[in-house]
Amino acid sequence: MSSEAEEPNLSKKAAKKEAAKLEKLRRRQEAASLASSASSLSVDEEDLHSSNYGDVPLPELKSCSQADAGNWSRAVASVVRTQVGALTQELKDKEVLIRGRAHTIRPVGKNMAFLVVRKKGFTVQCLAATQSMGVSRQMVKFVAGLNRESIVDVIGVVSVPGNPIKGTTQQVEIQVRKLYCVNKAMPNLPINIEDAARSDVEIENALQAGEQLPRVNQDTRLNFRVIDIRTPANQGIFRIQSQVGNIFRQFLLSEDFVEIHTPKLIAGSSEGGSAVFKLDYKGQPACLAQSPQLHKQMSICGDFDRVFEIGAVYRAEDSYTHRHLCEFTGLDVEMEIEKHYSEVMDIVDRLFVIMFDSLNERCEKELEAVARQYPFEPLKYKPNTLRLTFEEGVQMLKDAGVEVDPLGDLNTEAERKLGQLVLEKYGTEFYILHRYPLAVRPFYTMPCYDNSLYSNSFDVFIRGEEIISGAQRIHVPEFLAERAQACGIDVNTISTYIDSFRYGAPPHGGFGVGLERVVMLFCGLGNIRKTSLFPRDPQRIAP
Repeated sequence: MSSEAEEPNLSKKAAKKEAAKLEKLRRRQEAASLASSASSLSVDEEDLHSSNYGDVPLPELKSCSQADAGNWSRAVASVVRTQVGALTQELKDKEVLIRGRAHTIRPVGKNMAFLVVRKKGFTVQCLAATQSMGVSRQMVKFVAGLNRESIVDVIGVVSVPGNPIKGTTQQVEIQVRKLYCVNKAMPNLPINIEDAARSDVEIENALQAGEQLPRVNQDTRLNFRVIDIRTPANQGIFRIQSQVGNIFRQFLLSEDFVEIHTPKLIAGSSEGGSAVFKLDYKGQPACLAQSPQLHKQMSICGDFDRVFEIGAVYRAEDSYTHRHLCEFTGLDVEMEIEKHYSEVMDIVDRLFVIMFDSLNERCEKELEAVARQYPFEPLKYKPNTLRLTFEEGVQMLKDAGVEVDPLGDLNTEAERKLGQLVLEKYGTEFYILHRYPLAVRPFYTMPCYDNSLYSNSFDVFIRGEEIISGAQRIHVPEFLAERAQACGIDVNTISTYIDSFRYGAPPHGGFGVGLERVVMLFCGLGNIRKTSLFPRDPQRIAP
């Protein structure tokens, strides 16, 4: 066959091959076109749902008008806010709006992310999933990328899972519809909540199992206190503390006491001694009040009959102990005495029995939260508080082989030992010890009528530690001046105080107690810094 005859055949083969190539290219282009359309649709979908999530712009957080409202403002305006602690199964299928901190975040692939929201010690699990209405992959990615401890607003529907939810207080789940970050926390926090909330028992058990868990020491906690107080135990401690102050106030008001507010800047020391913070007051020497003692007595002289105060107290003593602070909250009481100084002890008795009963009743969840991190036994106390004289206490110590000065004060070890003896003999950790030696009490304390070596005074103890000091006061000005001089106090610096008794003063007495110490001992905590929101001790004045 000639070459001319073969040419048409080769052209046909080439044409077929070329046609096949073109068909393949056409199919590729069609597939690409379809993919492009799908991509376009995805972008459109993302744009449609972008209003359902994101960081809230600062202008919206400036209480902007409804006309200037953005996505977040419009979203939260249409839903009633619900507290995390109020989320129960009764709200099933209801739409809710909650605010809290991003406690933990756990993404599961690209289409799902779990978020635990925490508020006031309560936690709830939230689920953002693409199968839910209005939730895109981009929204799931936003949720997964939240920094822990950020403040978030979540709108969703309450559901009740078939199995119990581990690790949250609320046994419901929020199916997320919208989620906004109101305020971002920094990505890397100086301390983690889980580490700060861990108990010593948990750490020791982990060590025995060969695992070392982080332990947050006290100084680190106090340096970053604003994070530390977010733990369940600390939330419990300070809510209990709030109740102590509330019960104290309400009980005394019901007993016809008047709340007063006394100055904290004074010319001379209110308790005697050198443990005062001195300062310059417009060219005059002054100091911070060690107690409201002088002014609450002056209020009694002003015919208020019964007064109390909740206020700051300052002590400059260098006490590096578990129970001393340079600044604490004092709960102070002063009252007219009609017949006997035991009337003051009667108020102490009823006040604290009611306080303990109320705390056990009202603060059950808070006490449980404290006990999970700092295990303790409930306080043992009697409906009618045990009263012992100082001499009886000294005799109990002597019988147990502990020698103490019968006219001296009890040191910390003796107080603890006596507390142990009282618990064993009387079955109580709360008791009153009265008729203390006069030499160890403040200058304004009234001596006993039958023995001037002792005084009409008392201390109150919880778990072997002193929390309250009280007494009948001297209301005779000449005798008061004599006692002040005997205690080394310059009478000129307290002349207005002494003069207030020259105008007629009724017999009276009172007591003072440290708020932080009450909470520390009621909850069996080992250090008063745990019950001071921002402690001030000889080595710490910040934060």
